[in-house]
Amino acid sequence: MSGARAKPGAVTWRDATPGDAAALAALGRESFAETFGHLYAPADLAAFLATHTVERWRAEIADAAYAVRLGEADGRVIAYCKLGPPILPVERPRPTIELRQLYVLRPWQGGGAAHAAMDWAIATARARGAADLALSVFVDNERARRFYRRYGFERVGTYAFKVGAHEDEDDIMRLAL
Repeated sequence: MSGARAKPGAVTWRDATPGDAAALAALGRESFAETFGHLYAPADLAAFLATHTVERWRAEIADAAYAVRLGEADGRVIAYCKLGPPILPVERPRPTIELRQLYVLRPWQGGGAAHAAMDWAIATARARGAADLALSVFVDNERARRFYRRYGFERVGTYAFKVGAHEDEDDIMRLAL
């Protein structure tokens, strides 16, 4: 059938290596722009996307405080999940790891990739001795907020998330592990 959209391929997961830094930086920019790009002035969006650098990704992948898992399909990186040390401005009475990003490109959304990434994030946080997993999510991203609530995350505060000079309100959510 001409014009029909092909179903995206199955996702396979693996730990990221420093050689994946360029693909992860590109995916971070693409996924953020595809989901939120319409919300921002071009200069603000460009300033934010510029933070997804190959050098930053290489440094984080090499840092034992981070863990990065990536999903591949159809010959390319289409998803990733990144855990890191806690930086969100919320009380942390117990050992905490942050889910820094969980990005899945649109054609693979709704097919289980986000669930696979979240299952990995929870298992990895537990294996690293965390009692809590924290994250921030844009208050108007209802799809993501529903996803996190299904896993048992609860809102524990708010956070000013900067995109260039623009400030968005994010909810800080926490899951007791």
